[in-house]
Amino acid sequence: MTDVASYLETAGTLAWKVPNLPENTPHRPIKTVGVIGAGTMGGGISMNFVNAGMTVKIVETQQEALDRGLGVVRGNYERSAKRGRFPMEEVDERMSRFVGTLNIEDLSDCDLVIEAVFENMDVKKEIFTTLDRVMKQGAILATNTSALDIDEIASVTNRPEDVIGLHFFSPANVMKLLEIVRADHTADDVVATCMTLAKTIGKVATLVGVCPGFVGNRILFARQGQANRLLNQGVMPWDVDAALNAFGFRMGPFQMSDLAGLDIGWSKGAKTANPIRDALCEMDRRGQKTKAGFYDYDENRNHTPSDVAAKVIRDITGAEPTSMPAEDIVEACIYPMINEAVKILEENKAQRPSDIDVVWINGYGWPADKGGPMFYGDTVGAAAVLAKMEELAQEDPSCEPAQLLRELAATGGKFTEIDTGGLKTNGGA
Repeated sequence: MTDVASYLETAGTLAWKVPNLPENTPHRPIKTVGVIGAGTMGGGISMNFVNAGMTVKIVETQQEALDRGLGVVRGNYERSAKRGRFPMEEVDERMSRFVGTLNIEDLSDCDLVIEAVFENMDVKKEIFTTLDRVMKQGAILATNTSALDIDEIASVTNRPEDVIGLHFFSPANVMKLLEIVRADHTADDVVATCMTLAKTIGKVATLVGVCPGFVGNRILFARQGQANRLLNQGVMPWDVDAALNAFGFRMGPFQMSDLAGLDIGWSKGAKTANPIRDALCEMDRRGQKTKAGFYDYDENRNHTPSDVAAKVIRDITGAEPTSMPAEDIVEACIYPMINEAVKILEENKAQRPSDIDVVWINGYGWPADKGGPMFYGDTVGAAAVLAKMEELAQEDPSCEPAQLLRELAATGGKFTEIDTGGLKTNGGA
C-alpha cells in the first residue's frame, strides 16, 4: 500500500482538480465581499478575505452585535500581532478594510456575499429572498450552512445558478478546510471562481454535493449516532472518548460535544432525539461554557468524568455501566464512518475517495498517520468493515451496509480506488 504521507500529498493535490469542469472556465472578479452575521462564524469568515487584502462589508441587525463582532475580530488581530505574526500597526490597517453596516442593501455592490447566520431554513430563505432583490447581477450568493439543503435555499431566488455553499469550519479564521457545495443549478463559473478564491484565502478546498451534512458532517453524524448508541448500552462517554483518543483523535465525540456546546440545536423544554443531551441542558450542563456537560470542568477547562452525567445516563437508558474493549468501541464508531463515506460516493456527492480523507484530515482532526476514513478502510479491509456493519445493522437500520461496500468485500476492492467520475456539472443550466 502507498505510504500515508505520499497518499495525503497526492490527495491534497487532487482535491483542487474538478473533473468535468473545463480548464478555460471563466472566473468572476471578486474584490468586495459581503458577510451577513458578525458572530463567531461571520467574523472569522470575514478575516480570511481581509487578510487577503479584500474589502469586507459585514452586516448585523443591531449596532451592539456589530460592535461586539468587530471587537472580537480586533482582539484576534491584536493577539496575533503580540505573538509576532505581523506588526502591531497592521492591526489598524486590517481593520480599515472592514465596513460595518446595519442595512443589508449596503451589500448590493459586493461581488460575493456569504450568509453566516444560525442554522434555520426559514431565516436563510428570508435572507436569500432579500439578496435576490438587492444584489447586483453576477454576484455570487453563498451560504455557510453546515447541513441544510442548498437547493431549497436557492429555490427562493430567481438566480439559482449564482447560489453555492461555502462551508467554513470554526474557528473560520484558523481552520483550513472549506467545503464548496455545488447545488443542482450552480454555474460552472461560480464553482471555478470559488475554488480559486479558496486558494487566495489560504484554504484547503473540496468540492462536494448537496446532501444532509454534506461530506464531513454527514460522516460525523454517523459516528455520533453510534457513540450515543454505546451510551444506551451502558458504556460511559469517557470510555468512548478514551478509545477514540487512543486511536489518534485529540477529542472524542463527547469531548467535542462539550466544546461545541450541548445546546446547539436545543432550546429550553425541547424534546429531541437525544434525551441525554436534553436532560443535561435542562440542568444547565451545556458543556465547557457552563463548566459542566458530559464532563465537569475546572477554571482552566481541565475535564474530569462527571458522576452527575453518569447518573443522568443511567436514569435515562436504564443500562448499568459496562466496560467494552477499546478496539470494539473504535470499530463501532469508525466503521460506520467508512460505510457512510461509501454511501456518499455511491450518491456521487464527493468527487473521489481521497477528497473524503482530505475533509477529515483538515476539518475534523482525523489522525494523519491513519490517512483518513478511506485510507484506513483499506488497512482493515472491506470484508472486516462489512462484517461489523451487518452486525450493527441488526440493531440499527442506519447501519445498513452500502451496496458498494458489499461489492468491495466480495471482490477484494479498495475504498481508495472507488471511481465516481466526479460531481455532475450543468454549466448553470
